[in-house]
Amino acid sequence: MEKFKSFLKTSIFGGVVVILPMFIFIMVFKWLFGWVTDIIQPLTNLIVTKSHMSEIIADALVIAVILIGCFIIGIIVKTKIGKFIHEKLESRILKVAPGYGTIKEIVLQLIGKKFPFTSVALVRIFENDTMVTAFITDSHSDGSYTIFVPTAPNPTSGFIYHVKGEYVQHVDIPIEEAMRSVITCGAGSKKILRRLGFGETGRPTYL
Repeated sequence: MEKFKSFLKTSIFGGVVVILPMFIFIMVFKWLFGWVTDIIQPLTNLIVTKSHMSEIIADALVIAVILIGCFIIGIIVKTKIGKFIHEKLESRILKVAPGYGTIKEIVLQLIGKKFPFTSVALVRIFENDTMVTAFITDSHSDGSYTIFVPTAPNPTSGFIYHVKGEYVQHVDIPIEEAMRSVITCGAGSKKILRRLGFGETGRPTYL
């Protein structure tokens, strides 16, 4: 009887592990699609009125046109003239809308094009053997650093510290890899610690 109960629990748990991520993904996709279609609704209504095609086809057509437009603009911006025009346009926008720069930084971070961090580090913020995974955001002339210590599993919130350079140990790993470790509440930290020189004793070589 106990074996049957154990088998039943593990089977149900296994099914949940398979189905739940798929369900969440579908719900997120549905929400995102609904959000986009709400924004482009005026264009969709115009196409439906003029061509009498179904709304979902009109939505797909509008999204395709927007993506093609982004692609063409991206190609133009890569040229010298396009880059010049883009920089001049941005400078004018920044003069009348100071918040534009912040919005651009957020967008670049969301699409993975830019991180506000320069490198990964393990930092002894309490000046003892306790270390935290941190991201260096700025360095100063006196050798100190400004760091951001994220709170797991949400890397977008955390604490800012200003620490002396002697307590900062740089770790040569990609920022994305360290970010995954934060999101998974420390899973995969072995790679970070090995790069620092942790031995079998569990103590780093610099101590």
